[in-house]
Amino acid sequence: MNTNWEAFVTAEPDLARTVEERFGAHTHHVLATLRKDGSPRTTGLEVRFLNGELWLGMMPDSRKALDLRRDPRFALQANPGEGTTMGGGDVRISGRAIEVVDAEIRSRYTKEVEPPEPFHLFRTELTEVVRTYVEDEKYLVIQVWKPGAPVRTLKRT
Repeated sequence: MNTNWEAFVTAEPDLARTVEERFGAHTHHVLATLRKDGSPRTTGLEVRFLNGELWLGMMPDSRKALDLRRDPRFALQANPGEGTTMGGGDVRISGRAIEVVDAEIRSRYTKEVEPPEPFHLFRTELTEVVRTYVEDEKYLVIQVWKPGAPVRTLKRT
């Protein structure tokens, strides 16, 4: 089951707010895609949360764009920032990236973001959102959300 960002926000507003804050704390994040041979490729990326969608924009014919055209599965990790505290925790989003070629949708996006032309634009369908953080300096807390299910929280000492 896949869903867009707006559906996640509706289902789990508190976790969604935390995830957006973590991504908003820094400009560049890490995107993992799959190469032709199935091995992982990680690259830097800027993301946008606009109009109920999580958008991925890329330079024309970049390796990551070509990877996603061939196999839309991705994992996206928020930049943890400097040091070791990871304020707000570590957040990751997994899903499928669907390239947007519709001129009207691209036009609305470019009015908000003004990316350099030409570019690839992908909207995302989420399959999992994970937040990991330390609570009270003694518990590792892992929150896992998947479409159609409530957040599952695991606590480890």
